[in-house]
Amino acid sequence: MTVRIRLARGGTKKRPYYRIVAADSRNARDGRFIEKVGSYNPLLPDDNDQRIVLDEERIRHYLGHGAQVSDRVARFLDRAGILPGATRQRGTGKRAAAIAAAKAKAEAEAAGA
Repeated sequence: MTVRIRLARGGTKKRPYYRIVAADSRNARDGRFIEKVGSYNPLLPDDNDQRIVLDEERIRHYLGHGAQVSDRVARFLDRAGILPGATRQRGTGKRAAAIAAAKAKAEAEAAGA
């Protein structure tokens, strides 16, 4: 059983609310989950501390047992300091190539300095 920490959508039409859940990767997005480990309310302002709520202890438990995280949840965990460097850049187009080139250049400068 592969466990993923991902978002499960709730709320009504045009009023999204997300639960951050640990779920079997084979289950539906909004279907059965193992445990709720946080919430995300995109309608709240960025500076509100209720916008992203995480249960750090349980998230670390699942990560310690090999759980994978979705791209969006990886950004949340990176910002919270739970999983530093977990933010991933998606895509295969010109922009992704430019980002990869800039990242390689920055790493080369850091290594040379």
